[in-house]
Amino acid sequence: MSILGPAIGYVLGGQLLTMYIDVAVGESTDVTEDDPRWLGAWWIGFLLSWIFAWSLIIPFSCFPKHLPGTAEIQAGKTSQAHQSNGNADAKFGKTIKDFPAALKNLMKNAVFMCLVLSTSSEALITTGFATFLPKFIENQFGLTSSFAATLGGAVLIPGAALGQILGGFLVSKFKMTCKNTMKFALFTSGVAFTLSFVFFYANCENEPFAGVSESYNGTGELGSLIAPCNANCNCLRSYYYPVCGGGVQYFSPCFAGCSNTVSHRKPKVYYNCSCIERKTEITSTAETLGFEAKAGKCETHCANLPIFLCIFFIIIIFTFMASTPITVSILRCVNHRQRSLALGIQFMFLRLLGTIPGPIIFGFTIDSTCILWDINDCGIKGACWIYNNIKMAHMLVAISVTCKVITM
Repeated sequence: MSILGPAIGYVLGGQLLTMYIDVAVGESTDVTEDDPRWLGAWWIGFLLSWIFAWSLIIPFSCFPKHLPGTAEIQAGKTSQAHQSNGNADAKFGKTIKDFPAALKNLMKNAVFMCLVLSTSSEALITTGFATFLPKFIENQFGLTSSFAATLGGAVLIPGAALGQILGGFLVSKFKMTCKNTMKFALFTSGVAFTLSFVFFYANCENEPFAGVSESYNGTGELGSLIAPCNANCNCLRSYYYPVCGGGVQYFSPCFAGCSNTVSHRKPKVYYNCSCIERKTEITSTAETLGFEAKAGKCETHCANLPIFLCIFFIIIIFTFMASTPITVSILRCVNHRQRSLALGIQFMFLRLLGTIPGPIIFGFTIDSTCILWDINDCGIKGACWIYNNIKMAHMLVAISVTCKVITM
């Protein structure tokens, strides 16, 4: 259920992104969902999560301190690792004075600490991808943010749930010992490691962008949006409204040198664009003037999305297949009186070394692949408009491979 929850949240969150961030003016705004300036109502999810989280207090408070049969089950289980029984007496752990000794005992358990570090490494990449997988799909394959988030959830829901359940089923079915569960986790991590190189092949080249990856018909310099064809237009770098003309994307109609538009068409079309070679297609409303550009990004010609989603789905399955075996191994390699403390230490390290730095590292890495930043009228840098898709894919492979090696 802890896997299904975030996955379902992906799908619901993706639907919230179809609503404008300011719901009061959502119906009247001229910015549509396909516009890169569109911001979805991400904040509604936080309000719903807050309400649901607090509503769980009452049912949880009705549970007893111990569920029926707990004592009998604990009495019948023994540790499968070579542990000292010096601190296993009945009185140990009853007072706070025993906490340092119990903590030291667990930190000296090499098997336990290795398992903790492996889960932390896995948590780093899983939370990183959980946060930025929609952004990767959106930029690589030219999709809207809401549809990319929905696709990410559609891959995570069955993949994570199937992997988690399948891993637990196999451990139970074959009654694996502590050592065998770790071998099983090593095998599944190895498979996921091998498949991680899919990012090398299932990525997409950036579509041509005038002034960034493509010159203005042989004029101007790469890295500069200004060229002779738009030098006298006084275009604003702070107004990003991409248009596509001749298979090339432009920062805005102004930077494309467009002087006329047909505003009532959806999407808008532009003509008399000095930076775009004249086409022969004629619009009904433009009469004899050639149709040269239309609002929005150029359509991507990349067909790797189905391949990427299929292989990434398999990676998710094998990644989460190791989750239950590792948890079982942790519970079996420590003294049964210290299992609660062991899980607490595990999740502390998992947060400090995994889920907290994961999104930070991924975000910093993705930002390093930006090739066109938003710069406002005051010259302050904001969000990134265009990423280098190939570099982004290679950087994510580097993070994934490094973490998988640490895990194994």
